[in-house]
Amino acid sequence: MKLVKAFLRRLLGILYRVKVNGLRHYHQAGDRVLIIANHTSYLDALLLAVFLPDRLTFTVNTQVAKAWWVRPALALVDFFPMDPGNPLAIKALIKYLSENRKAVIFPEGRITLTGALMKIYHGPAFVADKTRSMVLPIRIDGAEHTPFSRLRGRARMRWFPPITLSLLPPRRIDLPERLRGRARRNHAGGMLSDIMTEMMFLTTDHSRTLFHALLDARRVHGGRRAIVEDVEHKPVTYNQLISRAFILGRLFTEDTRPKEHVGLLLPNAVGALIGFLALHLHGRVPAMLNFTAGIQGLIAACETAAIRTVYCSRRFVEAAGLQDTATRLSDKVRVIYLEDLRDRATTVDKLMGLVKGYFARPLYARLVRHTKPADPAVILFTSGSEGSPKAVALSHLNLLANCDQIAARIDLNARDTVLSSLPMFHSFGLTAGTLLPLLRAVKIFLYPSPLHYRNIPETAYGIDATLLFGTNTFLAGYARYGHPYDFYSIRYAFAGAEKLQEETRRLWAEKFGVRLLEGYGATETGPVLAVNTAMQCRPGSVGRLLPGIEWYLEPVAGIGDGGRLCVRGPNVMLGYLRSGQIAPPSTARGPGWYDTGDIVRIDEDGFVWILGRAKRFAKIAGEMVSLAAVEELAQRTWPGKNHAVISLADSQRGEQLLLLTEYTEAKHQALLERARVEGVSAIGVPKKILIVRPIPLLANGKPDYIAARALAEKILGESTYIEHGV
Repeated sequence: MKLVKAFLRRLLGILYRVKVNGLRHYHQAGDRVLIIANHTSYLDALLLAVFLPDRLTFTVNTQVAKAWWVRPALALVDFFPMDPGNPLAIKALIKYLSENRKAVIFPEGRITLTGALMKIYHGPAFVADKTRSMVLPIRIDGAEHTPFSRLRGRARMRWFPPITLSLLPPRRIDLPERLRGRARRNHAGGMLSDIMTEMMFLTTDHSRTLFHALLDARRVHGGRRAIVEDVEHKPVTYNQLISRAFILGRLFTEDTRPKEHVGLLLPNAVGALIGFLALHLHGRVPAMLNFTAGIQGLIAACETAAIRTVYCSRRFVEAAGLQDTATRLSDKVRVIYLEDLRDRATTVDKLMGLVKGYFARPLYARLVRHTKPADPAVILFTSGSEGSPKAVALSHLNLLANCDQIAARIDLNARDTVLSSLPMFHSFGLTAGTLLPLLRAVKIFLYPSPLHYRNIPETAYGIDATLLFGTNTFLAGYARYGHPYDFYSIRYAFAGAEKLQEETRRLWAEKFGVRLLEGYGATETGPVLAVNTAMQCRPGSVGRLLPGIEWYLEPVAGIGDGGRLCVRGPNVMLGYLRSGQIAPPSTARGPGWYDTGDIVRIDEDGFVWILGRAKRFAKIAGEMVSLAAVEELAQRTWPGKNHAVISLADSQRGEQLLLLTEYTEAKHQALLERARVEGVSAIGVPKKILIVRPIPLLANGKPDYIAARALAEKILGESTYIEHGV
């Protein structure tokens, strides 16, 4: 049998170029081991049997074990038949492992139909806990692209793609002794699910540049795959995207220098993505400028990030009414229009771009041989809802790691289409709405503005969108104007950037039959830190932290159950740009840690609950009051309207609350009654109310608290009184 195993190892090694990483972890695991692996294809068991040492025992469904095609495998491995409907089967497996044996199990219980992890059964975790076995995670990567998988139509099939087996360090499922019965079983199952998720993330290579990752995506999914489209309805393939990046990139080199921060002032369209990639192709760093920031905000951004050159579109400037802004900006920096570059492109440039596109890998390696994954990949600017926007430097590794973290939790496949209306100057729009689908062969439809509440639902219907990203403000707008069938094809709709209101969640569920999944992050973290998923969802929370993220809570005076969230991980920024230099993040625990400034609570199951921004708390008569919680109270009292709460100085109580609302009938008494019904302390009910239309908002839908405060001060300055309810 050793000769048979050696022959198969040699044959599979030649056909699939099989690599085995971390084999030392197999020997570290000891004698009593439960080997767990993701289930990608019918080849999985053969691969493990042939490339792992020893004669292994596989747990197999009783009915499968009777199949004729399974019997030849008995020459290589042992089978432990298990009847899922028989509770004694688990006890038998526990007894078997307790005798210091090694057993292999696929916790998903079936071959994946999504390309990602499917449901993780709790049984294997229960067995590992009972037997005190070491758990050895193994990632099988590549077999899902063979005809032996079940992904035909969801992924590009090839007869002999390269396959990698990655073994991670063994670990035990350690649970507190106080847990018993079902609670212990569920907790063990949650830990096993986390082990599998971490395995998927840690065994993915994110130590590349973004353009290198794009070339890898083309190799895996095929250059002729249509990957991106915009309102012009002209689909662009991987080959076309890369060739056009070469054409535009050469023109960029005439105006810019390597490693220079180059501004892009462009709408959500294919041209913006090509411009972004073209800069990377020649070692420039794109700085995504917020065209809604106003001229002062744009000038400040250019000064902070040391931007000398800005590329924009004359057509976009005219359509958006930004002629004056562009003219004034040109007094500070060089503004170049893409239309002028197009006129400079010769026929030879275009032909060379096509040729270079097909030989992109060696050419790119030569063009950016000094660019490293840890080098800056993009400059983004924070929303500035509570202060001046900051310039955030994110590396290639930061962005790719965040994409891999998200993909480890959410199943994406080539049948999906993402409707991406969040602008690329928004970190959520860039990473989740553009880079993640681009590198996972998910078709992207770029829409120029998330504010088109009537058009976006119709667009989603027209393109059969399956994935949607938005903020509460935008999603609420789509729900008001959309037809009940517009979002019929949506698999997942994610809400981020601001608190998801219960009214918005309910409206989407009742009108469209779609469950909104709330997430959380910051520009400084790539941006996603936590997200609810189809398998792990707790409404009201922002989900569980993604794999690879370390955290701790810094105590905050007056906050008992929670603290200030600080995180560290491969997705955390390089730092803030200050005077052209990058200042890395740091907290009391040392460099690399980032203080989010958010006060959160993390429950025993790992779900994150946002209590508010540290700056968004007021101290009234010695008590800490969350302004975000007060806004939510106003939202529940008068749903469907925008509200913003700010704090003002108070000589007697330290601070007092002021509510700005668009609801014209707002009265203090109604707010107070709602607080009494919900058991909310009266100290958190604003006594002063200003009715304003509209509430100042930022481009991402968040309230603009700086503008709101200025508006309130202006009104208060013009008025000699503010009565309760006025």
